[in-house]
Amino acid sequence: MKKQDKIISLIELKEGQKGKVVSLSAGWQAAKRLSDLGLVPETRIKILRKAILGPLEIEVRGSKFVLGRGLASKVLVEPL
Repeated sequence: MKKQDKIISLIELKEGQKGKVVSLSAGWQAAKRLSDLGLVPETRIKILRKAILGPLEIEVRGSKFVLGRGLASKVLVEPL
């Protein structure tokens, strides 16, 4: 399996699962917002809670955030 085969959107991770940010597939404003939250390449992230159609609660560098699905879908991660 090639490395690219394992890259998925953040919203595809399951509750409790961890991943590593690979890239941001977003325009400059969304990318700036995500990077301001610490979501930059090589950052480890954990899904704490997922609402079925709502936001995701994530943990990044010891901080907890709630991220909308639209923004979360722009974060590409490698599952760990």
